[in-house]
Amino acid sequence: MNKKKIIIGTRGSKLALIYAEIAKKKLLKLKNKFNFGEILIQKIKTDGDLIQDIRLSDTGGKGLFSKKIEDQLKENKIDIAVHALKDMPSAETDGLLTECFLERNDPREALISKNKITLNKLEKGSVIGTSSYRREFQLKRRNSKLNFKLIRGNIDTRLKKVNSGLYDAIILSLTGLKFLNLEKYISQIFSTSEIIPSIGQGVIALQCRNDDLEIKKILKNVNHDKTKYCVDTERNILKILEGDCDTAIGAYAQIVDNHISVEAELFSLDGKERFYIKSSKELQFASQLGKEIGKILKKKSNNTYKK
Repeated sequence: MNKKKIIIGTRGSKLALIYAEIAKKKLLKLKNKFNFGEILIQKIKTDGDLIQDIRLSDTGGKGLFSKKIEDQLKENKIDIAVHALKDMPSAETDGLLTECFLERNDPREALISKNKITLNKLEKGSVIGTSSYRREFQLKRRNSKLNFKLIRGNIDTRLKKVNSGLYDAIILSLTGLKFLNLEKYISQIFSTSEIIPSIGQGVIALQCRNDDLEIKKILKNVNHDKTKYCVDTERNILKILEGDCDTAIGAYAQIVDNHISVEAELFSLDGKERFYIKSSKELQFASQLGKEIGKILKKKSNNTYKK
């Protein structure tokens, strides 16, 4: 390899930088094999970080967290982009390739509330902070007495809003809380069946230019095969649905022995209807399984999930 150094691009939040450091450590193990020099991490401010007071779906969707990083990648200013996969659109950006996924971290959801009250014991009218329609509809099914209010910002900011009384509780990805050593604040952890996670939740994705053959070879050696099977299956569901930020969908794939199983649920736009499916196939048919589930959900919902 001719590269003296590799530049990783990432968002500048605490959590994003942790993800970038994890990716860097994985890559450094291949330093001698591919004969590259140092690895640098470059922070990039995204529109998703700058816009904090409205839903992503009202300002351009998930791409707000990835577009500026991808622009730097396309302009050859960085060599690899590191993303939280759940924040990426399902459609690949022209000229770029997302085929490398690190081993999945804990995909479960966690509730944080004042006085560590669990979801079922929260009082009628309690205000839950979330920017996700999926989470809102899922929690309403478990406790219909709750009120929901938009919340944005990093995890520290959200915790402060609970402590100050602006919200009675918030729901967050367990992985983020673990990496930031904030587990002591958790009131309740939900299983992946109780609250089906966002597609790709808990997965760090590494993206490169499609024509960068050297980096593609390196990333192929970093990729975690089982995770890739799972997230490709989950993302195929979203592709069939042509889903975006407004799409209230949860899907989680797992591999057991030589089979892959998926549990998925889709909500109508108003959250009143839920469409659920659980299915499995032999691992070799993983890609087909995601597409089949997407088609079934699309038919069951009669497009009530779309504007």
